[in-house]
Amino acid sequence: MSAHAMPESGGGRRRRRRSRTQPMSEINITPFVDVMLVLLIIFMVAAPLMTVGVPVELPRTAAASLPQDREEPLTVTITETGEVMIQTTAVPYDELVARLQAVAAERSGDRIYLRADGHNAWSRVAEVMGALNAGGFSNIGLVTDVGGPRLGGVAADSGG
Repeated sequence: MSAHAMPESGGGRRRRRRSRTQPMSEINITPFVDVMLVLLIIFMVAAPLMTVGVPVELPRTAAASLPQDREEPLTVTITETGEVMIQTTAVPYDELVARLQAVAAERSGDRIYLRADGHNAWSRVAEVMGALNAGGFSNIGLVTDVGGPRLGGVAADSGG
C-alpha cells in the first residue's frame, strides 16, 4: 500500500475573504431610534401648547385634574372683557345656546370645559354655565391653574 501525501484543501495557499466588497446584510436601527426619540420629546413638549389659543388668566386652585376623553375637548372661554368664545371663535351672547345645541348634536359626549378669566364676575360665569346646560352639556369642567390656596391645610392630589 502506498501512502500519498494529500495536499491541503487550498492547494497550499490560504484564501482571504473579501468582506469589504460584499454589501452589509444587517440594518443599523440606532439612528432611526435616535430620531424617533427626539421627535417623541418634541411632540410631548408641543402638544399641551396646542390645546386652546385664547389667552386668559385662570384662577388658581388646589383641585386635581379631570380624566381625559378620547374625543377632542370642547372649550368655552370667557375673556377678561367678558367676550364668550367656543374654542377660538367669538360668539355673541344671544347666539350661544343655539350654537352649543348645534355642536352638541354632532358630538358623542356631553363634557365641556369652561375657562374663565379670574377678573370676571361670578354672575357672568354662572350665566355662561346656565347657557352650557341649556345647550345640551351637563358635564361641565371648570379649568383652573394649579398652585392655588389649599383650604383646610389638606394637600390636593396633583393628578397629572
